[in-house]
Amino acid sequence: MFLPLFRVEDDPGPDFAQLLQRSGLNPPHPESGGLTPEMYRHGTTCVAIRYADGVLLAGDRRATSGHLISHRTIEKVFPADRHSGVAIAGAAGPAVEMVRLFQLQLEHYEKVEGVPLSLEGKANQLSQMIRGNLPAAMQGLAVVPIFAGFDLKRNEGRLFEFDVTGGRYEEADHATTGSGSLHAGTVIKLGFRRNLASDEVITLAIEALYEAADEDSATGGPDPVRGIYPVVATISADGYTRIDDDRLSEITRNVIDRRREV
Repeated sequence: MFLPLFRVEDDPGPDFAQLLQRSGLNPPHPESGGLTPEMYRHGTTCVAIRYADGVLLAGDRRATSGHLISHRTIEKVFPADRHSGVAIAGAAGPAVEMVRLFQLQLEHYEKVEGVPLSLEGKANQLSQMIRGNLPAAMQGLAVVPIFAGFDLKRNEGRLFEFDVTGGRYEEADHATTGSGSLHAGTVIKLGFRRNLASDEVITLAIEALYEAADEDSATGGPDPVRGIYPVVATISADGYTRIDDDRLSEITRNVIDRRREV
């Protein structure tokens, strides 16, 4: 093995592909006929909001394949264990598979060690899984979830955002992901305040997803005709609790009624 030497004018710098080429090697290039959005289902907008008793996760129910609505009742919010949950955005197939493996890993750790993994440890584990999906993400199968849970040691809800490379970022009050995240995040910023009550934070999440659906075609809004409402779950000291559709129906009706009055 030898170290290639270059003149100043031929130095490839930090570009690894250029280094290979100037050393007489040809790096592989991705094939042009790769995956297109029409070939797989894509899930969008999810939000996480801290409130008085913990943290809330919510996600719309629409999945798209390109410009086609491929599924109207997909679920994007899942429990990770008793005191944490994951909301997914991106390629639906790899995202759901990642969540199932994540659930299994947390269960296995608790059985082996006798205690649950810390909340930061769970976030780090999910970060590594997202990083492991990077090659698929470079081909269009990106997965960008939100992780949230109740930290029993700190006695408070915490939430974490990620990027496609596995970068992990803890947010203080709220987080959004998916194609409608800009619109949902704006609504949450305007309506958020510290120590929201349970009904207030659920209402804020519904309003955020409603506005996101109004601006983003890939986000599905509440559908009272079909009885389709966002998946909403709260995580507190009592654990992960999914909000039933009857309660969501009432809150959604109130949100729509207020909009009619404006």
